[in-house]
Amino acid sequence: MSEAAQVITDDLRQWIAAQVHAGHGADAVLQAMKASGWQEGIALAALEEVMSGRVQPSGTDVQAAAQAAAHLSITPLPALAPGAGHEIWAVDRTVRVVLSQEHPGLVVFADLLSAQECAELRALAGDRLARSETVVHATGGSEVNAARTSEGMFFTRGENELVARIEARLAALLNWPIENGEGLQVLRYGPGAEYKPHFDYFDPAQPGTAAVLRRGGQRVGTVVMYLNTPEQGGATVFPDAGLTVHPIEGHAVFFSYSQPMAATKTLHGGAPVVQGEKWVATKWMRQGRFD
Repeated sequence: MSEAAQVITDDLRQWIAAQVHAGHGADAVLQAMKASGWQEGIALAALEEVMSGRVQPSGTDVQAAAQAAAHLSITPLPALAPGAGHEIWAVDRTVRVVLSQEHPGLVVFADLLSAQECAELRALAGDRLARSETVVHATGGSEVNAARTSEGMFFTRGENELVARIEARLAALLNWPIENGEGLQVLRYGPGAEYKPHFDYFDPAQPGTAAVLRRGGQRVGTVVMYLNTPEQGGATVFPDAGLTVHPIEGHAVFFSYSQPMAATKTLHGGAPVVQGEKWVATKWMRQGRFD
């Protein structure tokens, strides 16, 4: 099948709906489409259309599509307002867009935080840092993991004036409710520290995921804010997208993931810090209210 001939048709939507309704996972459907010659980007777009319910196929599989969408939908997503330009007023500050792309859905911001705000966040977090943990997929708990060698801490949502201000800014910038976000996490990476490539969504196939999803549902977006500029190293790398974002104080990278699938190309990691240290603040966004 030539790429030029690959158009998302109603027949294709009906087929996807029928496959999902029959119990096949989104990843399995995507792989079947790729094996049949569909380009990954087009296949993923068709999956998202059907599962989000944005486009309903006609005919006998309408009910199947609706049931598939109800079961697997992870939309809407945090995103820039339609038609947003390269400068966006976000409550109290003009934020600049320096890069954006659709697959993965990713935006790099400049001037999201001021130098003073970065310094204040580092100071407020400093005395509360402890070895960072990761989610244990088997139980839904967390533990220290060799893949993540940073130190970190969490602010509760709206814990202080600075945190509340940043959360309001992000909510306006990405059109996402403040209450649909986890508390702000601050991380410090010393020389040699890194976070190996990983996904931020919770794997539906893991037994501990159900417990995690009771608080706010699935993760749908991530913002990594850089609180300083390391002397060398510490980039955020997206291996599947062939993209590297260098940490610059006050800048940030945002990316979203419409389904908990590797095909979103949101695999990412923190490259080792070579010289100096790296401070970041991370905000994870959920489907629903996170309490």
